Parts: sequence; C-alpha cells; structure tokens
Amino acid sequence: MTKRIRYRDWRWQALWWHHFFLLWITIDGQTRYSIPEELKQGSVVGNLAKDLGLGLSDIFDRKLRVASETGEQYFSVDAGKGELVVNDRIDREALCGQSASCVLPLQVVIENPLHLYRIEVEIKDVNDNSPSFLSKEKNLKIPELTAVGARYPLETAQDLDVGSNSLKSYSLSKDECFSLKIKELANGRKVPELVLEKPLDREKQSVHQLLLTALDGGNPVKTGTSQIIVTVLDNNDNVPTFKKPLYKVTVPENSQSGFMLTKVEATDPDEGVNGEIEYSFADHTPETLMSIFQINSVTGEIFLIGQLDYENSATHEIDITAKDKGIPENEGHCRVQVEIIDINDNAPEIVLTSKPSKVPEDAPSGTVVALLTARDLDSGDNGKVTLQLPKGSPFNLKPSFSNNYALVTAGALDRETFSEYNVEITATDSGSPPLSTKKTINVTVTDVNDNPPVFTQPTYAVYLKENGVPGSILFSVSASDLDFGENAKI
Repeated sequence: MTKRIRYRDWRWQALWWHHFFLLWITIDGQTRYSIPEELKQGSVVGNLAKDLGLGLSDIFDRKLRVASETGEQYFSVDAGKGELVVNDRIDREALCGQSASCVLPLQVVIENPLHLYRIEVEIKDVNDNSPSFLSKEKNLKIPELTAVGARYPLETAQDLDVGSNSLKSYSLSKDECFSLKIKELANGRKVPELVLEKPLDREKQSVHQLLLTALDGGNPVKTGTSQIIVTVLDNNDNVPTFKKPLYKVTVPENSQSGFMLTKVEATDPDEGVNGEIEYSFADHTPETLMSIFQINSVTGEIFLIGQLDYENSATHEIDITAKDKGIPENEGHCRVQVEIIDINDNAPEIVLTSKPSKVPEDAPSGTVVALLTARDLDSGDNGKVTLQLPKGSPFNLKPSFSNNYALVTAGALDRETFSEYNVEITATDSGSPPLSTKKTINVTVTDVNDNPPVFTQPTYAVYLKENGVPGSILFSVSASDLDFGENAKI
C-alpha cells in the first residue's frame, strides 16, 4: 500500500505551488488541468468559471453541473468562487496503475442554452512508492567450472510509481567474479542478469554474498534491495539446453482449465542423473502467473489451471527453467509467450455520471435530464457500444464525445398526461453474438400552471323566493383544475 503524503512537509508544498501556477492549459478548445496526486480535500484545481468564460451568476442561473465519466465524484465546484476543488482522495496508482498517462475526464453542463464542455484533469505522479522485490533473498548454485559469460536471470523489482518516479536502474555490490547486465524484453520490461566475469574457485571462496539494489528516478531516489547468495559447487559439465529460446502460443480467453498450451523440451548430453531434466517456472515468476499456468516437471507440458482474461492482460510471458539432477545441478532457460485472443464475454455497461433532474412540463426541447457513459471492457468490435431508446419516447440521447451521452427532452411534456417516465435505455455491443444491457432512468415531470379552472357547467339558472332571509345561501357552484398542488387550488 502507498504511504500518505504529509501535506505540511515543505517539499510537498513546493511541489504543489509549482503545479498550481502552471495549473491549466487549453487543448483543442478543451480545458485541461494538471495536479499532483494525494492533494488534500478542498484544494483548488482551477477557476472553472473564469477558464470557461462564465460569470459567477451563470453557475446558479444556468445550472452548472460537473460530472465524472467514471461515476466517482473526485471534484466539486465552489459555487461562490467558481473554482473546481478536490472532493476526495486521489491515488494515482489506484486509478491508473502503471499507465504513463493518468487523465480524469469530466463533463461540465450548463443550460439556457444547453452547452457541454469537456475538461480533463491530469493526475501527476509523486514519488510515494519505493522499488521492492518479492523475495528478499535468492540462492544460486554455480559450478566452479562454469564458463565466463554465463548469465543468471534475477528477480525484477516492482515500483507502483510511473514516469520519472518509476523503476529506472539496478546496481550490484562489488565482486570481482560477477557483474550486472540489464536485458530489455520486447514489452519494455528490464530484467537484471548476473554475469560471471571470472572463473570461480571453490577452494578459494565457496560462497559469494551480493546485494542487488533497485533504484527509481525520483528526487530523492528511493531504493529496494535483495540479497544474492551464490554457492560455488563442483561437477556436472553440461547445461540443459532448450530446443528454442522462445515459444509462442495463441489461445482464446475462454479456454477451459486443463487445456495444454505447449510443450517445452530441453536436452542434456550428460549421463545418468546428470542428464535427467526437471522443468519448473523461474524463481521470479509472480504468483499471478502461477495461479493461471502449471508446468509438468517431467514432460515440460504447460497447462491452463486458471481463468484467462484478455481485458486484464492480453499477453503473458513465462520464464522456464530446466535443471538437471547432477551435483551440482546445472540449469538452462527459455521463455514462453502466451497471446490471448479476445472473446466477447463482457456485456456493455451504462453508468450514470449525474443524477436525473426533475423536468418542468414546459421545459424546451433539448433540456438535459441526465448524463451517462456507455462502456465495454472488451476490445475491437466486441467493445463498440450503441445506445437505443424505445420508439415513441419523448426523450433523445445526444452524444457529446467518446462514449458519453446526454439524455435530453425531445419535445413538449404534459404532466397532466404523464407525471413520471421510466426511460429504458438499451446498450448493445458489436460482438458476435452481440451482448446487451438495459438500464432504467426515472424522470419526474414537475407541474406548471398551464390549466385554468373550469366550472362544472357554463351557465347556471337560479330561482329565488321573495322575502328571503339575508345571509342565506342562494346557490352553490363548483370548479376544478387539472394542475397539481398550489396550481390546482381554487
């Protein structure tokens, strides 16, 4: 878990004021703000009214509203000052993970006339996480006859921060027999490797204790360490060698548990137990991969034991180790790359980004009732979503940008005919077969005094007796009004 920033720390205040004075820029007509994560509640993001060219009176008169496309209200508007302020704790790592960019899109709606603005708040990373290793200690057994230049993959460190604050480099404590090299994978991930620089002499030194340090790019730099213990052994001349250094596999995400992905194979020319090979996942394999995949230690067959999810990870890379049973044991390495094929297994989702407003029955066509977002976790056509209203609905869906919509009135409403509408919206993706989701929005129509009182009959004939008593009731008339509440009182 990340540690909370102490806001009174002078370094934090300096960082905040740096961002505050360069707080907003306009991109393609859109307003964009930039703030660091973990700002305290009530911190000012920017003067929204000024940046949008609005007066403070417009906030009330034109019913200014701010809605988040994620459904979470991280920001609110100070109506008295027209400022956009932080409403809740913002943890960049929780919001955007390892993404290089973290932008929260917001919608600003004003009425009379209707106008939609898109604003973006970029969440800047602060260096609040140190690099860390899953294992604090790794043990290696290396024969003293191992050739100079042999490489041994080490565990990679993890750093929840991104950009300049993320993991940048590794260093190794000084040892004349070993050096550190960094191997960059196709996906950009950097893997530290221990390289043998001088022949080992077990009689001179049987154990080498090294310290691997991971460093991030923050200021000040934060570090994490793991101890590498190398035990020097004798015997066993040949190293298991895989037939291929890289195995590529393609598999649908709905594949069932027990499905065999591929078979890796290594050979060792030694005889007896020195040539018997045992397969396993590399020591640095994360638990998430081990919960999805399993390898047969004898045959090298790799099976699926968990659920694949394209939306969570479209690619998996698994490092495989082949060890012989000699004394000392030797090992070889290969990598299996698993590409996941997306299946339309996620139905669209409709998210209300603002609560439905009550609508006067004389509201003009195009009045905003609610704001909503349509999204689908699938990719490609499986993630393309269209929205539809029932035929004859007195409402329309007005697209704004991306998958954001405003539910607006399509014409005149009559409370005396319908005082409430349950608007059913259907979201359908473009997968095969397509998946759909329905969401009902309750809209209340408020009364306007648009009906005059009406007597029960247009004329009345009254007959009077002479010598009537003063104050006596001559006749009673009655009238009714189709309006509601105070508008219907006669």
